[in-house]
Amino acid sequence: MPESTPLRIGILGAAGIAPAAIIRPARRRPDTVILAVASRRASAAAEYAETHGIARSYGGYAELLADPDIDLVYNALPPSEHMPWSIAALEAGKHVLCEKPFAMNQQQAERMTGVAAATGLRLIEAFHDRYHPLSAEIGRIRASGALGDLVSVRADFSGSNPYDPRSIRHDPAVGGGSLMDLGCYPVHWVRTLLGEEPAVTSAEATLNPLGADLTMDARLLFPSGVVAQVTSSMAEGVGLNSSLDVEGSLGRLHVDNLVFPSAGHSITLTLDGLDYVSTVAGLTTYDHQLAAVVDALASGDSLPTEGADPVANMHLIDSIYAAAGFDR
Repeated sequence: MPESTPLRIGILGAAGIAPAAIIRPARRRPDTVILAVASRRASAAAEYAETHGIARSYGGYAELLADPDIDLVYNALPPSEHMPWSIAALEAGKHVLCEKPFAMNQQQAERMTGVAAATGLRLIEAFHDRYHPLSAEIGRIRASGALGDLVSVRADFSGSNPYDPRSIRHDPAVGGGSLMDLGCYPVHWVRTLLGEEPAVTSAEATLNPLGADLTMDARLLFPSGVVAQVTSSMAEGVGLNSSLDVEGSLGRLHVDNLVFPSAGHSITLTLDGLDYVSTVAGLTTYDHQLAAVVDALASGDSLPTEGADPVANMHLIDSIYAAAGFDR
């Protein structure tokens, strides 16, 4: 692709998340353009394209993948469709930015990354928060030694999403459930923070009538001896929260609003009984994610949410479900 040509992006799924996640960030850059959108219904795709100023619309995902002008596909479909359509996009010669959770399970994730490796194309999981400067600041504090030896970690992402049998977020057959929809984030946070892969020591869930988890509470043990608790809830009335708490031998760290830090966040480092409160400057997480993707496609440098990382994240999600007694 010549340097003067913008990165041309096609969206799979006329999804509600796409305007914030990629349409508006792409418009804020001179080197990216949303060229096309596809839906299962041509009328829905056309309406979405008109609403968001997208030049091309397709009444089928395969039609978009056949468009030779698309460089990168943003897969915004339900988790059950991530594997087949990400693989189809790779085989059609497109790079893929795939929404979280990456797949339905580890086995699917391995198949997806295997195709990416075989084609030489990029398949990136859209953990947008990982690309915000807040994530780097958490890593800097950890690496500084200010906390001493880490002892325990608690990570939570919760937000009320009352049960609706028509919602994909409540249907386990398409990848619904609080762990898949919300808990995949804190699973990723603790893995990123520790740089190790833990074992699950216990997990408990509460279920909706379809058998998806409304809440999940998992306990983990890392090889270094650090214990972690990962929780998620979309039970009716639960407050919106995305937080990380780290206990060390020398101090404590509390981070609030890891998922959308540009909407307001705080970092509280407690040392010798004193609280040091700070924030970091940044754009939206989605702006930082798109910038990282554009740069990586140009440079060939690997990103932290591709390759082995999404496979390991799905492995831990699978292990939590197994410990909670799910037969998936």
